[in-house]
Amino acid sequence: MPKPPARRAVIAAVGAATLALGVLAMPMSAHAADGGEITTGQAPATAAGIVDFAIYTPPGYTESDERYPTLYLLHGRGDTMAAWQQVKGDLDQLIADGEIAPMIVVMPDAPWSDRGNWYTDSLYTGSEGAGSPVETALATDLVTYIDENYRTVDDRLARAVGGYSMGGAGALRFTLAHQETFSAGLILSPAAYQDAPPADSSAREYGAYGIGDALYDQTRYEALSYEQALADFDPTLPVHLYLGVGDDEWPNPDPVDARHDLDMATHLVYTAARRTPGVTAELRVMDGGHDWGLWQPAFRDGIVDLNGYLRTTPPPQWDAELLGSAGDDRASGILELADGGTVVAVTAADTFGGIATRGGTDIFVQRRDASGAVMWTSQVATGANDRAYGIVPHGAGGLIVAGYTRSDGTGAPGTSDQVFAAALDADGQQQWITRFGDEGAADRAYAVASDGAGGAYLAGYTGGSAAAPNAGDKDVLVLRIGDDGTMLWAHQFGSTGEDKGQGVSLAADGGAYVTGIAGSAMPGATSAGGMDAYVAKYSASGDQEWLTQFGTTETDQAWAAVARTDGLYVVGHTKGSLGAESLGDHDMYVSAVDGNGAIEWTTQFGTSTDDRAIAGVLGADGGLMVVGVSYGAMVESLGSVDIVTAEISATGAVGRLTQFGSFERDGADEWDDPNLYAAPGSVWLSGLTYGAPAGAINAGSGDVFIAHLPYESANESGAEGPGGGDGEGPGGGAGNDDEMAGGAIGGGSSNNAPLASTGTAMVPALSIVAVAAMGLALWLRRRRQGALSH
Repeated sequence: MPKPPARRAVIAAVGAATLALGVLAMPMSAHAADGGEITTGQAPATAAGIVDFAIYTPPGYTESDERYPTLYLLHGRGDTMAAWQQVKGDLDQLIADGEIAPMIVVMPDAPWSDRGNWYTDSLYTGSEGAGSPVETALATDLVTYIDENYRTVDDRLARAVGGYSMGGAGALRFTLAHQETFSAGLILSPAAYQDAPPADSSAREYGAYGIGDALYDQTRYEALSYEQALADFDPTLPVHLYLGVGDDEWPNPDPVDARHDLDMATHLVYTAARRTPGVTAELRVMDGGHDWGLWQPAFRDGIVDLNGYLRTTPPPQWDAELLGSAGDDRASGILELADGGTVVAVTAADTFGGIATRGGTDIFVQRRDASGAVMWTSQVATGANDRAYGIVPHGAGGLIVAGYTRSDGTGAPGTSDQVFAAALDADGQQQWITRFGDEGAADRAYAVASDGAGGAYLAGYTGGSAAAPNAGDKDVLVLRIGDDGTMLWAHQFGSTGEDKGQGVSLAADGGAYVTGIAGSAMPGATSAGGMDAYVAKYSASGDQEWLTQFGTTETDQAWAAVARTDGLYVVGHTKGSLGAESLGDHDMYVSAVDGNGAIEWTTQFGTSTDDRAIAGVLGADGGLMVVGVSYGAMVESLGSVDIVTAEISATGAVGRLTQFGSFERDGADEWDDPNLYAAPGSVWLSGLTYGAPAGAINAGSGDVFIAHLPYESANESGAEGPGGGDGEGPGGGAGNDDEMAGGAIGGGSSNNAPLASTGTAMVPALSIVAVAAMGLALWLRRRRQGALSH
């Protein structure tokens, strides 16, 4: 999965309206060009005696009173503290270029047990040299000494540990077992093994895992293993791991030990870590073996990744509500009602609100009053996997929820995906279900909008010939369903490539705007190269009135169609130069399109990292609020992936920005499939999080957050943004072999067979608090600024 090379900001301050949420990095010293300095020192009184160390202090350290984050680097077996000193030039360059914040880097020497101590508190007392409490000496005592004698930020969020080989195993142990001390680990080629080390491993030879006269004891190894540390992990103190390993690692000669080859062992660490609540992890397999030809470039990549997690100021509080089950859940839509209440949809993988799933993933819809109290919860589900991608009003206080299901007309598990829409009344009781699709292919709805007459427009794709002969690969599928569930019309179109509908919106004349991606030239249009964006206009009777395809030679996607009185806004992201010079990786963009399909202007903005605009809400002034995700510091990076909002004027000017979220990934899954919804009104957001807002604890894997933002929207019914995410990868809601999907019955039937809807009373929900911000002054303190592009 591609990740950005850096987290430095490219967006600059844009006036007094700019909203900031905090400061990540210390201001860069004026002496950055001079480079840092490495000196040596001793910690005199640790559990293992004197600890020698080399220490890198950043440029300008001696001339300032600033405090810095700290990185501890552990060397490999047989090496000394001199090994890590070769990265000084890398640190100097990365700091000077603004890729990382200035930091203090401590490189301790570990001579105990003939330099084979594995950074453990050894219980070996045999004749070959008693073990020493190395883990306590370095992870506790040395850290205390450094904090007392150097200008560090004495906080876990400002402290990381790294290492290679034996040092990689030590850094993994320190990060997981000392959460109160470290918040991130740089783990390179770690000699860390599941169950037990291979038969000829030196982990068995030096007493690191010994007890008494035995150089190695299996129970001691298990007690100090990363598997046990993960089992004991406290998710309220989250950590981030960067794991790097070479593709040319030495293979163990005994086939029984193949899983202990370090490339395989590192994958096993990653697999276990990313399934542990509170742990985020990135894995890089790079060209190289077990030497500095790998460790140096991996260090450069890894320290940039870790830089996004280290903090020198307290993180801003994220005020939101958390919903979810013990399984991997997804947001499925949010709607504000006329009485100030809301309706929230969640696709849950386990029991939600006391209601058990019927098989696979189920859809749950909650009605809340204006105070946030839950009035009812309805289950829309079959025995197969079901997933929703939005909710819109229907009738007197009712709603329509739509998406796709892998079930047939009886509600039994089917063999392929099928589009569905289901109507619930004001009390949460199911009124009708309509299914549509090609029985032999996958058909999915990714977006839904009100049709203004009690029914709904749906947009998605078909892998077959649901409404017309397939043009090649996936085709765009656009449907209109009446207020009684009748399929009014369906239209299929596409190029020879992969095409999808990802956003839909009600046009002022009662028709619909549809937007998404085109893999090649759409009918009557021209491809710009690579993947393009498109927008099409449909009449209320189902005629395509026009289609505009646009993009660059790079990847361009459209995720939302936000209708306005004289056309629409298209919201998405581009890797090219669509509205301005590319800032690096994906940039957000907004294009204003008139009622005839002509593009009036395009605004492109973002950071040097991966930024993706997903949804939008029309503003009362004719502009819009864009909602998306960023790996970078649009305002301030808070962790892995953050939620970002940007207020865009009717002329394309970028105004107030906000950035918020948890320490972990928010708004997009691990395959970068987005999962965000924005409801007009005042504005309500709902989306995916692997973390938790302030005061909450993640229920397990992906959960759903709800937040309320101050913004004066046009409050047009049914103008909700897209479902956020095409679910094409594992964990994104679908996969090639494990998809949330639905069997087709063809033709678009309306019936009352399951998916079934079950209502239940719920306890009052947590109150929603508006997202807070610090204002322009904090923004101006940001270390790195650049030019905002339009």
